[in-house]
Amino acid sequence: MHTGFIGLGAMGSGMARNLQRAGLLAGVWNRTAAKAAALAAELQCAAPAGLAELARDCDALVICVSADQDVLAVIAALAPALRPGSLVIDCSTVGADTARAAAKQLAARGVDFLDAPVSGGVEGAAKATLAIMVGGTAATLERAQPVLQAMGATITHFGPHGAGQAAKATNQIMVAGIIRANAEALAFAQAQGLDLGKVIATLGRGAAANWYLANRGPFMERGAYPAGFRVRLHQKDLLICRAMALAAGAELPVVEAALADYAQLIASGHADEDISAIFRLKAALFMQPKAG
Repeated sequence: MHTGFIGLGAMGSGMARNLQRAGLLAGVWNRTAAKAAALAAELQCAAPAGLAELARDCDALVICVSADQDVLAVIAALAPALRPGSLVIDCSTVGADTARAAAKQLAARGVDFLDAPVSGGVEGAAKATLAIMVGGTAATLERAQPVLQAMGATITHFGPHGAGQAAKATNQIMVAGIIRANAEALAFAQAQGLDLGKVIATLGRGAAANWYLANRGPFMERGAYPAGFRVRLHQKDLLICRAMALAAGAELPVVEAALADYAQLIASGHADEDISAIFRLKAALFMQPKAG
């Protein structure tokens, strides 16, 4: 299955490399053409100038871009050039309504679609160990398995179009609570004079063990937050979660608290740091002057 990859950010570049290792990658495209050209030279694949050209040369296209409007713009550019029977897999994190709109637009041209957002961080993208949450038909998922298996280790069908994005929204709510809890706990440990390296190593083998403690706790220990999952992108995702919750008549305290923290970080110039930068705010809680 000749596969094109669209969107070569922190996640996409690793995912494209894994498609190349599986012998599936035919071409890449990125809004910044120089990035696509560099990766194409490394992987010895095509880097066409336009999305239509990429679509004409591929049986399947994988999309991994930042926002709803980006997905819809890519779909609009691809659709006229896609052959009936081709396949589009969107690994971006967007609203369920956006996934359903994309599926409807492509179905009118005889093109199959899956919303297949991913989780596992840049580490999972590089190692092909991503968890992939899929919405669409079972038959389309079966066709897509070679592509999905090249990028992820856990592939779960959640239901019709939009269900994959609903599952990813669930993930993003959990992430919001987990990263805040880790940051508050490690800030507390630091204020107690504990060695954060020992805390991370020890608690990571007990009941408090979690992916973020193991993989982002060291960022907090060092006070350096290289972009893995950027603050501004998780903020975007949580705004999607907020809208979906409000549509169901609920307001979620975890989402609201995380959005308030992210607003502070973004206002302070940390929008493009990893979300573990929330430690900045939690550590500052212990620097407040004592009352009286």
